[in-house]
Parts: sequence; C-alpha cells; structure tokens
Amino acid sequence: MDKTYSPKDIEENLYQQWEEKGYFKPSGEGDSYSIMIPPPNVTGSLHMGHAFQHTIMDILTRYQRMDGSNTLWQVGSDHAGIATQMVVERQLAAEGSSRQQLGRDKFIDKVWEWKAESGGTITQQMRRLGDSVDWDRERFTMDEGLSKAVREVFVQLHKDNLIYRGKRLVNWDPKLQTAISDLEVENKEQQGFIWHLRYPLAEGAKTQDGKDYLVVATTRPETMLGDICIAVHPDDERYRHLVGKQVELPVVNRRIPIIADDYVDAEFGTGCVKITPAHDFNDYEVGKRNQMGMISVFDDTATVLAKAGLYTSTGEQLTELNGFNGELPERYAGLDRFDARKQLIEEFDSNGLLEKTEKHTNKVPYGDRGGVPIEPHLTDQWYVRAAPLAEQATAAVEDGRIEFVPKQYENMYFSWMRDIQDWCISRQLWWGHRIPAWYDNDGNVYVGRNEEEVRQQNNLGDIALTQDEDVLDTWFSSALWTFSTLGWPEKTDDLKTFHPTDVLVTGFDIIFFWVARMIMMTMHFMKDEQGQPQVPFKKVYVTGLIRDEEGQKMSKSKGNVLDPLDMIDGISADELVAKRTANLMQPKMREKIEKSTRKQFPEGISAHGTDALRFTLTALASTGRDINWDMKRLEGYRNFCNKLWNASRFVLMNTEQHDCGAKGGDMSLSLADQWILARFNATVKEFRQALDNYRFDMAASIAYEFTWNQFCDWYLELTKPVLQNGTEVEQRGTRHTLVSVLEQLLRLLHPITPYITETIWQRVKPLAGIGGETIMLQPFPTVTESTDVQAMQDMEWLKRVIVAVRNIRGEMDLSPNKSLPLLLSHADQIATGRIEQNKNFLASLAKLDSIEFLADDQEPPASMTALVDNLQLHIPMAGLIDKEAELKRLTKAIEKAEKDLQRVSGKLSNENFVSKAPEAVIAKEREKQKEAEELVDQLKEQLEKIEAL
Repeated sequence: MDKTYSPKDIEENLYQQWEEKGYFKPSGEGDSYSIMIPPPNVTGSLHMGHAFQHTIMDILTRYQRMDGSNTLWQVGSDHAGIATQMVVERQLAAEGSSRQQLGRDKFIDKVWEWKAESGGTITQQMRRLGDSVDWDRERFTMDEGLSKAVREVFVQLHKDNLIYRGKRLVNWDPKLQTAISDLEVENKEQQGFIWHLRYPLAEGAKTQDGKDYLVVATTRPETMLGDICIAVHPDDERYRHLVGKQVELPVVNRRIPIIADDYVDAEFGTGCVKITPAHDFNDYEVGKRNQMGMISVFDDTATVLAKAGLYTSTGEQLTELNGFNGELPERYAGLDRFDARKQLIEEFDSNGLLEKTEKHTNKVPYGDRGGVPIEPHLTDQWYVRAAPLAEQATAAVEDGRIEFVPKQYENMYFSWMRDIQDWCISRQLWWGHRIPAWYDNDGNVYVGRNEEEVRQQNNLGDIALTQDEDVLDTWFSSALWTFSTLGWPEKTDDLKTFHPTDVLVTGFDIIFFWVARMIMMTMHFMKDEQGQPQVPFKKVYVTGLIRDEEGQKMSKSKGNVLDPLDMIDGISADELVAKRTANLMQPKMREKIEKSTRKQFPEGISAHGTDALRFTLTALASTGRDINWDMKRLEGYRNFCNKLWNASRFVLMNTEQHDCGAKGGDMSLSLADQWILARFNATVKEFRQALDNYRFDMAASIAYEFTWNQFCDWYLELTKPVLQNGTEVEQRGTRHTLVSVLEQLLRLLHPITPYITETIWQRVKPLAGIGGETIMLQPFPTVTESTDVQAMQDMEWLKRVIVAVRNIRGEMDLSPNKSLPLLLSHADQIATGRIEQNKNFLASLAKLDSIEFLADDQEPPASMTALVDNLQLHIPMAGLIDKEAELKRLTKAIEKAEKDLQRVSGKLSNENFVSKAPEAVIAKEREKQKEAEELVDQLKEQLEKIEAL
C-alpha cells in the first residue's frame, strides 16, 4: 500500500470497475429490498442536498446488499418541463431563433438533442459520489415505457371520473405563459405600498359617520377593473345597514354590491375589502361561496384586455354579468399590469378618490423560473379530483402501512391530505407528456391512449381532430415513479419482486407535491395478490436541509453554496469566487460575495475525497433536523480516513510476510486479542441497530469510536509487545486477530466509505483466507451470541490503569519516552491477577521500567498517586522532577490562566456586549469561560499534589 492515502488515485478507476463488472445489479438470494431514487432534474447538477440524500440511500443499499438481500436501487431522472424548456429556449435565443420559429415538433427534437448531449451531468456526478445504482435500469420520465404508463393512468383516471377539465384560478407565470405549482412559487419580501381607495356609495347611501363612500385598502389596485363586490364582516356594526346596497366602481363606472362574509377581518384596515375573484385566491373562494361570478381583466401576458372575460362562480362563460358586457375603458386596453396600476392611481388621485398611500413591506409571489411576479389567473386546465384518492392514502399512514421517520412528519402529511384541493395537472408548455385528449370542431373532448383509439371508440370516422396543446405537470409522471419504472402497466417480474419498495428518502418540502401524490396514484393503480391497494413504500425517511456553517439556507444569491465535488476534489480560492459570482449582475453583490468567500476560504478548499464527504454527511444526519455544514468535521473525517489507511499499513507490514493462521495452525489469543474480538462484536450489534433505526449519525459515531479509539489507539499498540517478543503461537494468534478484525471492520465501514474499504480489503482478503472479487458482495458482519465478557472487563480495567499512569505523566510534564517505576498497593486478588498476567501490556503501553506490589504495611515513598477502584497507583517522584522548579512553573501558569478567565468573565458581565453581540459570539465566549475555569482548577489541583510531595 502507498505510504500516503490519496483518494483521487483510487476513486474514479474503482467506480468504473464496479460498474463494468455489474456489481450494482440485484443479486442476493434473500428477500428483495428496493429504493427508488427521487429523480433529479435532467437539467440539474449535484448539490449538497443531493449528496446528503444519495449518501443515505447508498448506505442502505450497500448494507442490504451485503446482508444478502436481492437489492435494487433504481436510478433515473426527471424531464423537468419548465426548466428544460427554458434551457433550450435560451440556446435558441443565443442562435437568433425561437421555439415559435421552429414549431413544436422541431423544438421537441432540439430538446431531445440537448438531453442526449448535456442532460447527463448529474449522473456523472453521482458516479463520483459512489452511488451503487443499477445503471442498466436507468429510466427517464419521458422514455417510451414511462410515457405509456402516463397515458394509461390519464385515460383510466378520466374513465373513473377522477380527471376533468375546468376553468379555475391557478398560479400563472406571465413570462412563461403557463400554470405553475405552488412549489415553483417563491415569495420575495419587498418594499411596496398600500393604496386606500374611495368607492362612492350609490343612491345616496351614507356610512354611519355620514360619508358617501367606502374606503378599501389594496396592494394591487390594477385588479379593481375586475372587482365584483365589496365585502364587510356580517357582525360589523359600522356597515351592517349597507349590506345589500351598492357602490359605484370608479374608472369602469359600473355598480357592484356590498356583501357580508366571514372572510373579512373587521379589525384590519377599514373593514371593507374589494373582491376580485378572477385575480386573487382568497377572493375566488369568497366569490364562489356567494355565487358572485368572475371578471377576468388580464390576458396570458398580464396585459389589460379590451374586453374582460365574464364567468359564473363555477367557471362557465357568460356574455354579460349583472348587466356588464365586459367592455373595459379603452385607455387601459393593452397596458401591462404595472403600467395600468400607475395610471389607475393617477386617475383615482385626480378624481379625489385616493384617500392615502402608505409604504408597506409585503411578500410578493414570483415564479422561480420566469423570475416575474406570478398572477392568479383564470384559465382552462385539467384537474385530478384529489379527495377520493386521498382517503385511502391517508388511511395507509394512519394504520401504519406507511411510516414516516421521524414520525412528526405524519402530522404535516395529514394536515395536507385532510384539506386537499383538486390538483391542476396541465401546463402550457411544449416539452412534457402531451395530454392525451382530442377536440373536434364543436369543442367536444375525447380522451384516449392515441388518436386511433379515440376515433375507434367514438365512431368519429374522418372528422377533424386536434390534440390538446398542453402537457402534464412534471409531478404527474413522477407520481407514478415507483411502479412505472418497474414496467407497469405490464405485470412484470420486476413489479412482483421489487414493489412495494422499502424506503423513500426525501426532503420535507415535497411531502405533499411528490410523496403524497405517489401514495395516492400507487394505491389507486397497484393491487396485491388479494386485490388490496398496494403502498409505494413502507417507510419515508425525511431529511432536513443542509445549511451553511451559520445556519443560513444555501442559495446562489447569498453566495454560500457549496458544491460537493469541490469538497471531494478541492478548488482554489479564485475558482471558488468565480463560480459563486458567475451569474450575478450587480457589481456590489459580486463584491460582497467575493469578500465573504475569500474571508471564509482564503486558501480555497482542499481535496478531501468522497469517503470523507460521505462520512461527514452520515455523521451529521440526525433524524429530520436541518444540518449546519461544518468544514472542521469534514477535515476530521478526512483524518479518520488517513487513520484507517495508516492502521491498515501497520497491519499489512506485520502480517503480509507471515503466517496469520488462515490455514489453521496452533495459536494463542492474548487478552488484547480476546478483548478486541468481543468489542468488535458489540460494535457490530450497535451499528446494525443504528442503521435499522435510520440513526445514521449514531452508526457513524459507533464506527468512528471503535476504529479510532479501540482498534487504532488501543489494540494496535497492545499488539506490539506480542509481535516483538511473543512466542510463535502467540504471534500467530495476534496476527490472525489483526487480519480478522481489520477485514471485518472494512466490511462494517464499507456502506459509508466504499472506496477506501474496497482498496484496503483487496490487500487484506488473501491474508484472511477470503475469496470474492469485491467487498460489496461480501456478507455484512454478523453478531455472534458468545461475547467474551470477562476479556472485555479485564481489558477495560487495564486500560484504566494505563490511562491513570499516563495522566500522572501528563500532570508532571514528564516525557512520554521516560520509563517510570510503578508501585501498587491495596491490590485485591482480581487486581493482582490482572496485573501479573498482563505485565507486558502495562510495561509497554504505560512505558514502565518496573512494576512492584507493596506489602500491606509498607508506606510508599513521596509519589504522585492515582486510584483505580481500590487499587492505589504510585509513581515515586524522586529523581523525576525538580519540586521547586515545578511549583514555580505551575504558579506562573495559574496566574496566566486566571488573567484569561478574568478577561472573558469581564466581557460576559458587560451588559452592553451581551445585549448587542450575536448569540453565536456570546456562546463562544461562554465556552471560553468554561474552559478557562476548568484549566485554573486543573492547575491548582496539580500544584496541591506537588506541594504534598
């Protein structure tokens, strides 16, 4: 083995070998175990959230594969409708073209070309992470098999009266001119205004205080062109006498009624609210409740129409509404919504109808792709009736067929499912699954798998048919992911073997958008052998977000995004700055991000390798909580990999040219050998329990503690006396134990750190007499029933003796290389036996030149003393230290430590500092105070001991 551990020299070549040899394919003879990867967007690249979730999925997959399960980790990607279409449209724009110029078919061809050339970025990055997915089964939500499944589901849901077309209010992106989901809406806080507008009362009506108008406050005055009524609270005494009367709607000069509705907060503002059902989701519900009808004043680009669309509260088109024919003032027709806003305010002001204008900070919904404010917009869309599907999906979690880990996320799931709204599944895009519906010239709708089926089933002959222009929401196809990827609607062997899947690893933010919809769709279409609804997965493991070191959400606009590949390969400070500022237009923002980046990473980020990154992510994975990224932890786990590498080199150097008992032969196991075997057995039990309970952080801690502290720091040192001075039989026993424990430890660590363990295992396996091509197909370590409890107790006691001697050495500031005499008193029979049988271990690890038992009546000389149970340990100080010099040194050290304590305590007693400093800074100072107090106490204790000599 190379002297230095170098991840880059082993990782990529090793992964290529694994993939080429088909090690990731289902192969075990045990029960099936399957995980479906949340399909990343084909346009995407790996971010820390992916790295986190993929690490967890790979740990589970490798663990189950090694444990004998017939394991499938299904891989695939999502066609990402809006994101992908935007990428290709930007490319066309750069070439001086557009999708409209190309036409639909040629544009779709362009997207497929882009997908073939550039769409696999994330799959290559997944390979760098060590993801052991079966690449031969890779699926894409637009491949032919999944497209067939999507059409089948749409047709069957339509036949079951669970899909319908209707005019409803949706989130509309005026730039992209499509409906978007709530998940694609980003609420941005910005400074705006509230305008207080006067609406004159009709027919001489007056308010209680004698005014002939009502005042409404609005942040969106441009929608007043579509106002349908004014609402007040039914118990509001100020306006009760006006309910049923009317106001004159300024600018458009039509009358609208005053109604009473509980939606209005009588305490907020004036207590009067303008209701515009076609342009506000809350108003939409008020209008529907009161059967008020709707007036739509914007077109698909959020431009004011010359003639408004008029509709009933349920979406049927009207030619007039309450005597209004839809004609809007000519001076507003064709104006952008924000230009119309400006002009309306000016007109209200000039007519004396602008009561006042107030500055107001509010959250404005933006489309995360189009980058412009979304518009609640009344359009014809396709919908899934969600409530009937939600009933059995809710029951599956209630009765435990599906469990959430952690369990509290079930409450989030229930709150959504029990108040579920119909799901808008159509999008006004070209890239995606085109809706399998056709229209004749009379507007009749026909749904079928293809046009030929539609014609045959409806006896349409040669009449002209036009397919619906819209495509399906990306979440529609991904809702079928667990069963469509396994060959449904055919009844394949894969479906029978791997469905339902075992666990879904996902973030809390898509529990409703994806998890719930998968459950609904799967339970409607998948049935078990008894005809009962089948769940898509048995467990849902919900991860938190990966945040930066200060707990901030990572985002490009904040310039705090960390690329997992930079953690693996390293990146210079200049390259990191360039990456973080690449798409920022504002010079001030670029300057700010460059400054913060260079402050945090003055030397850039050094290479740590994949295994160190994976171990860090595993160690931070406390159930369901957000994670603050910690570069120091990453460095620590890189050191862990180095420690494992160096320990393995030590084992190999002491075993490769020797008989390690793989073929038998007499051997004798020392106490240390017996202890490490027993300790490893306990570690395997704890590690398995942690993984089985999805406590990845605990599994990492258990593996780390055994590897670093027990195996490397203790056991390897304990083998040296035997390897140097033991008999042939004793040396064979220790070599056998060294090789056996290391080989099993590598198998234990493999799911977390696959590369380093495979590399070392290939060198260790012949020494252990093991065949097999790869560690990943070796059995995972199992727990043996017989644990040598006595060996564990004896060794742990001896360790305490060694540590006690080391502590005395440290307190006295004695060189680690100086041999010491050890005197023992008050030794009972057990202690005496343990000491006598293990003098070689004690002498070697505590660096002792003699070990002597004192008689019961024998007084020890002036010594430093420690206690292990009833056994007293004495290190005579004669000739070892200069008492006066040591007292002088300690006195000086105490004075310095007390000054440090005084300084930090003064800071924390300063109210001005405590009230203004960030909580993190105060916490750090309190930690310093605690450390200073402990140091002072420790030094004083040492001083007292020296004085007593």
